Amino acid sequence: MKFNESFSATRTIQWQSMSLWFLVAAAVGAVVWTLAVQPSSAQPVPTRIAFIDVQRVLGQSTAGRAATAKIKQLQESRMSRAKVLDEELRKLTADLAAAGVTPARRAQLEGQISDKRIAMQRFAEDADKELGTTRARELLALETRIQPIVDSVGKEMQLAVIFNKFESGLVYANPSLDITDTVITRFNAAAPVAPARP
Repeated sequence: MKFNESFSATRTIQWQSMSLWFLVAAAVGAVVWTLAVQPSSAQPVPTRIAFIDVQRVLGQSTAGRAATAKIKQLQESRMSRAKVLDEELRKLTADLAAAGVTPARRAQLEGQISDKRIAMQRFAEDADKELGTTRARELLALETRIQPIVDSVGKEMQLAVIFNKFESGLVYANPSLDITDTVITRFNAAAPVAPARP
């Protein structure tokens, strides 16, 4: 056998081997894909969907109302303190505008007014930060408690997907898909919530 014929025969065998390997790999891949994408008939994939109105859960559930009350209480406390600071600033400003203020007293009042404005600005920034942190902490605690309930309802109702009504991009959803009341009922039946501290 000539060299060219030998080389050609060897190359043909190699191509056939590679082609066979690719065919086997493709067949195995197809089987794996079929099993992954098309589950066995023993476990049908849920196709039903539903949505939850999270704002209603927060407003109507016992835990949601407690968290909202706690945030509101903190907000009112900070607003009350801000009013006291504002009243102090008004008094200093009125004293500065009064007749007969000596130059020394004027300088003193101007310094106090400047300090009071800085204190008010810092207080407002700190209060905003504190409110934001408290709100985020309360919402995270609620989410941690409610997620297992949502998961449980989803499994029991054999749902494929549950959307958050206002954060999922839904433009329209049939009201019959709303499971908010079910979630609120289950959430309220869970462990009782400690009352907000004064």
